[in-house]
Amino acid sequence: MRIIKLDAIDSTNTYLKRLSGEGTAEDGLAVVASLQTNGRGQMGTVWSSQEAKNLTFSVFKDVSFINVSQHFYISMAVSLAVYQALTCLGITKIKVKWPNDILSDDKKIAGILIENVIKLNVITGSVIGIGLNVNQTDFKGLPGASSLLLLSGQVNDLDEIMDAVLKQIDVYFQHLKDENFKTLKSQYESHLFRKNKPSTFKDAEGSVFSGYIVGISDFGNLLVKIEGNTIRSFDFKEVVLLY
Repeated sequence: MRIIKLDAIDSTNTYLKRLSGEGTAEDGLAVVASLQTNGRGQMGTVWSSQEAKNLTFSVFKDVSFINVSQHFYISMAVSLAVYQALTCLGITKIKVKWPNDILSDDKKIAGILIENVIKLNVITGSVIGIGLNVNQTDFKGLPGASSLLLLSGQVNDLDEIMDAVLKQIDVYFQHLKDENFKTLKSQYESHLFRKNKPSTFKDAEGSVFSGYIVGISDFGNLLVKIEGNTIRSFDFKEVVLLY
């Protein structure tokens, strides 16, 4: 596995996508930066991180064996890899907030941004960006954020944690190659934040409603049981979990 270490970059995902476009990104290539000046999250959000305190890295994976319709299984595999790596590090009360934020004790400690490279309706590669709060303790203006240091009381070695996450990514991508889709989906759903708990949501039209998260579809849509035991299916931009 080759790792490119940078002092600062606008976005490790952008950097790795450029290498992919040039044909120089081999399977497993990782890019890590001490500082991201323009880190990105899901749906155009910004990922902010203090320099040298946290992990901001991206890894390129060959996913040519995955059908376009199964793309969300990539997200499941990565979420589970981060979950397992953190569990092995002694972090508890971990949940996956759909689609792929990682929480501990109901506070966000990691975010994942997956950008697939699609050519002729085939996913040829996946650029997986991971931001993980490690040794940062000050989250002014971000009351819903935490870090491994705040959770465990221990200062962590960034290289060791990245190595643990990358090893778990390899493990879970082997599940993808072996087409263990049912197992991946079952594990992912078992760790879903607020699954089977009364929750409040807001849809794309701004309407607020109550329901229960019951799982996800094979395409990655969130399945919510609402009044009358009706199951509604929501895509990423169609619903927000309020509480």
